[in-house]
Amino acid sequence: MNRVAKSDLILRVTNLYKTFDNTIAVDGISFHLARGEVLGLLGANGAGKSTTLQILLGLTTPTSGQVHIFDRDLSRHRISILQHCNFASAYTGLPTNLKVWENLLIFAYLYQVPHPFKKIQSLLQLLQIEHLKNQVTGHLSSGESTRVHLAKALLNDPELLLLDEPTASLDPDIADKMRKFLRHIQQERGMSMIYTSHNMRDVEEVCDRVLFMHRGRILVSGTPAAITDHFQSASLEDAFIRVAREGDQFLSP
Repeated sequence: MNRVAKSDLILRVTNLYKTFDNTIAVDGISFHLARGEVLGLLGANGAGKSTTLQILLGLTTPTSGQVHIFDRDLSRHRISILQHCNFASAYTGLPTNLKVWENLLIFAYLYQVPHPFKKIQSLLQLLQIEHLKNQVTGHLSSGESTRVHLAKALLNDPELLLLDEPTASLDPDIADKMRKFLRHIQQERGMSMIYTSHNMRDVEEVCDRVLFMHRGRILVSGTPAAITDHFQSASLEDAFIRVAREGDQFLSP
């Protein structure tokens, strides 16, 4: 486990497989996440990133393999584990006909958040979206919606936060602010994160370590700089393009 003590691990994935009919979506991957670490899942569409996230959230049952979160088996302790996790994605939506504060309050009740109104107010201030409190969620811009989704994901003070393309569809200014905010709050709270993105600047600025996936397998893992060196590329983006186009040649037999 790269000399990380077991007691410092938030997540351990061992020989994870997932097949859909005759299609292998996740092909025997193993990896870990250390406490306070930001781990990026990198790869082209169809690499297996989303399926891996769905398994970690308990939304999809693996064909075989094990997932341990907080040193507990996800298959046996899903509810208690997920009480300390949360998720945000650019591709999921909150009810569009409710106001922002109404959406957040519903989730606060679902998560059994103590003093929910106070918590919502503090998150709105933290994310600088207090002015959106009474806006109808369906009328928000992409940047505003992204920050509201993140507020939802932080309601229960998760120890493990899973983020799927959190800066997708954001303009460069808002994306930069979001990256800086995520890094700040992660460092401030010692939060562990798993982060998927097709934006290489996201990966370089936010992630401590990256798993580069292709056809459901992990090709290589390491820091963003180490990944670039491994593929002898000028940049992480060039490495991504090379794997997307020539990835099969890097797979072990």
